[in-house]
Amino acid sequence: SQDLRVAADEIYGRILMASIPLKKTKAKAGGAGSFLSQWGMFFRQFVKHPGMIGSVIPSSPMLVNRILDQVDWRSTRVFVEYGPGVGTFTRQILDRLPADATLIAIDLNLDFVAYLEAQIDDPRLRVMHGSAADVGRFIREAGHYQADYILSGIPFSTLPEGVGAHICAETRAALRPGGAFLIYQYSSFVRRFLTPLFDSVSEETEWRNIPPCRVIRATRELQMAQAA
Repeated sequence: SQDLRVAADEIYGRILMASIPLKKTKAKAGGAGSFLSQWGMFFRQFVKHPGMIGSVIPSSPMLVNRILDQVDWRSTRVFVEYGPGVGTFTRQILDRLPADATLIAIDLNLDFVAYLEAQIDDPRLRVMHGSAADVGRFIREAGHYQADYILSGIPFSTLPEGVGAHICAETRAALRPGGAFLIYQYSSFVRRFLTPLFDSVSEETEWRNIPPCRVIRATRELQMAQAA
């Protein structure tokens, strides 16, 4: 009912006030209207597509920083984000990204794509509607060959059979040697796809998130010259 929806909005809104950084938008920077718009979009999409969104609560600032602090921003020219949603990571990536770099944000949800295009005005951002499995094509369409980093919050455990493995394989192919696949998940399910493909896979937990979140880094190592 409408009364239950209003009550749910109020409860989750109070939780989120402690965990979501206010974001800049085209209309008003950091205002209450911006926050409510962002929260409303995220919650509606979670209700409509719970299998596409890992949690009803967007990532905390501590989780965002823990992941993005792993990036060598000075050498980054192509950064890809899977499932940007309402831009919790997207805005923070753009804050760190060099002026001559590109951020490619890929989302299957057309509502999120439209929201990001309306809310973020930055020439470095390319918002793509489609599957992460097509990452190589999206990178080429943006005028590049491979990515330095690829970030994913896709809930791999909810994907149809075979899709997760395919996305991970395409991700490795899309990364330059030395590049990294950065993943935040609430389970270790995705590791079964990563271990056969990547040269190193590490995992840690960020407890300052609701719920606590696994941070996984899968690296495509630099190719060493073979001895004659």
